[in-house]
Amino acid sequence: MTATGERPATFRDVLAVPEYRSLWLSGLISRAGDQLARVALAVLAYSLTGSATVTTLTYALTFVPSLIGGPLLGGLADRFPRRRLMIACDVARALLVGIMAIPQVPFPVLCVLLFVVQLIDAPEKTARIATTPDVLDARLYVTGVTLAQMTSQLTMLVGFGVGGLIVTAIGPHAALGLNALSFALAALVVATGVKERPASRTGRVVSLGEMATGVGLIIRDRRLRGLLAFALLATFSIAPEGLAVPYAAALGGGTVEAGILLCAIPAGSVVGMYLVNRLSAGLPALAPLAVASCLPLVVTALEPGVAVSAAAWFLTGVMSAYQVIANAEFVRVAPPERRGQTVGVAASALTAVQGIGVLISGPLADRTGPPATIAVYGLAGTIVALPLAVAWRRGRAVAPQPESR
Repeated sequence: MTATGERPATFRDVLAVPEYRSLWLSGLISRAGDQLARVALAVLAYSLTGSATVTTLTYALTFVPSLIGGPLLGGLADRFPRRRLMIACDVARALLVGIMAIPQVPFPVLCVLLFVVQLIDAPEKTARIATTPDVLDARLYVTGVTLAQMTSQLTMLVGFGVGGLIVTAIGPHAALGLNALSFALAALVVATGVKERPASRTGRVVSLGEMATGVGLIIRDRRLRGLLAFALLATFSIAPEGLAVPYAAALGGGTVEAGILLCAIPAGSVVGMYLVNRLSAGLPALAPLAVASCLPLVVTALEPGVAVSAAAWFLTGVMSAYQVIANAEFVRVAPPERRGQTVGVAASALTAVQGIGVLISGPLADRTGPPATIAVYGLAGTIVALPLAVAWRRGRAVAPQPESR
């Protein structure tokens, strides 16, 4: 919200801040490389094993480490200078992914390296989030967060959509090499464009007590619990991403078709975010969009073909833009003195449950087939969202509404 008479911040305003521009650009580069690597790893796993379980297990390894890394290692962003931490994490990931790009590396070793790479992602991401309020004032902060989320979805769209074409053209190992280069470039952007700042506090590097404090804040606050519960519905809408390659194969398609399907949801999310912003959709739209977001996935049970499936997944992405509303309100409601820690715990929980959702979908797909599995996830997400929406509406009916500023 802006003060009376103050011009609302624009994307151009936040990009005019040099440090934010460096943070945004480095995140954009590394995320694009990540999405390309996810396509490459899914294709590599499926080509080596022919198993949907192994494919989704490999994909889930890009999420599951947040169960450990997010809550425990995210605190490194408070214990060390954040600029140095971001650079160190990006350089380490560049080296590890560079090893993964070597064709002779055995598949089990590849999985171990992937796990470590994603473990390192947690403190880097936390440092980036925690640095953003230092480089943007209060008027620009929310717009900066919105821009970061929109470009994150755009990089998913480009990474998945173009990823299939790139992997087909150069092969999965060369694609992993490009991912390693993206991390090195991201480190260079941070090193040259972000100012050095001291660590925010001293103390133990890894503390279970600190993690428990962040978790406890969310558990005790009804609003934070409800908003996080809506965000965690992504557990169900993530299934199409993990099963895109097997699902495309079930429809008679290949890598290109899988890339088209993979880009459908992020493309829809970008459109949804634009509409939410353009229509000034606020908290009243949160519950209805959340309930409807997974429902289009049910159509995959009919195996309608790539075009109809992509359209259904696109619609899921559009309605999943409720996540932007939930995120903005979560940040507003979180206690200012613990905002970074609380948001970090929530982000880690979201990433972790997405990995779990993908992990479970693989064995289910091996038994019932990818089309039926995705449909089950869509139906389950809708059923789970209904009581959340009812509880949220009841809570808002009795809770005092925030004053306009």
